[in-house]
Amino acid sequence: MKKQIIIALAAAVAFAPFSDYGTVKGRAEELADAKAAYLCDFESGTPAYQKNETERLPIASMCKIMTLLLCFEAADEGQLRYDEPVTVSENASGMGGSQVFLDTGLTYSASELLKSVVVCSANDSCVALAERLSGSEGMFVERMNERARELGAENTLFANCTGLPKEPQYSCAKDVSIMLRELLRHEKYFEFAKIRLEDFSHPDGRTTSMTNTNKLLRSYNGCDGGKTGFTNRAGFCLAATAKRGNMRVISVVIGAKDSKSRFAGVSNLFDYAFSAFESRNIVEAGKPIGVKLPVRGSRQREIDVCPERTLSIFCKKGEAEDAAPEFILDSDVKAPLEKGAAVGEAIIYRGGVETDRCKLVASESADRFSWGEAYKKIAEKMI
Repeated sequence: MKKQIIIALAAAVAFAPFSDYGTVKGRAEELADAKAAYLCDFESGTPAYQKNETERLPIASMCKIMTLLLCFEAADEGQLRYDEPVTVSENASGMGGSQVFLDTGLTYSASELLKSVVVCSANDSCVALAERLSGSEGMFVERMNERARELGAENTLFANCTGLPKEPQYSCAKDVSIMLRELLRHEKYFEFAKIRLEDFSHPDGRTTSMTNTNKLLRSYNGCDGGKTGFTNRAGFCLAATAKRGNMRVISVVIGAKDSKSRFAGVSNLFDYAFSAFESRNIVEAGKPIGVKLPVRGSRQREIDVCPERTLSIFCKKGEAEDAAPEFILDSDVKAPLEKGAAVGEAIIYRGGVETDRCKLVASESADRFSWGEAYKKIAEKMI
């Protein structure tokens, strides 16, 4: 077990109690005319609006958020190459609903299949990718449910990878935000999410036009991703994200009465977030924390460390907050040490409650003493 040094700093921002921020339920129900809704900060997950947020409801194609997450994670882990050919099975090509009309036996790149899922919610591409990663859609769905549990999505159960009607399956507004928040950590997703209109090319020369169903990409300033969903039982659904300045938020609406209502609901939630809230950085990525880390066996002796990513708090504008960082450093670090190596953790406490954490990493490399330098060092101590 590693020995650690804990360094707690004084409150970075001092204001009102954290408990005031958890919800605006009862004060702004008109923001989303739907069965359920949820608004939160991307960085910390702090909620700003909640309406029936844990009610188990069908979410239609928004379940593809998890399908995409597993695909991008597989690519990160080397289990899937974006340029690799994926052969389409008869089962995949036979999917109904939204599709790009894949042909049985033809091969498409994993990247193109992923793009079609992000842009036009292609059910056939979903199943082709699921079969590639797990051997069958059923096995892939097992992994979807396992990943949901890992993320803490406690009110979610998947029955397929597409969201097409099948019982039992459900999720809730809060869980959808958790899954989307994790998906947004993959930059490759945004490469596809920004596409509004594009032709999908088939190996036999055919093309299928793909139109992004997220109209907020065109109409809402800062919206750069999201996933729509609709079935008769689920109603009209939308999970989307928008960023302005240094603040990114996530908004989810489930069970709106029509398409116009879901886009209006998410837009209203975005407006509320950007007008009433702000993101305050507590520690910044790449910026030394001001505490040197000793390194044994190196000519450097000690190095600067910095947060791997920016940690911030999401709070009401003009309202204060009791927030402070705590740094936990490994106490026995030995050379050689590469720049970017993890050497501890930065934790943000808000009102005494942990809200976020990230790795602390070495700001520079620390080489090991050469034999000559080590001998000289020992000799100096003996004099």
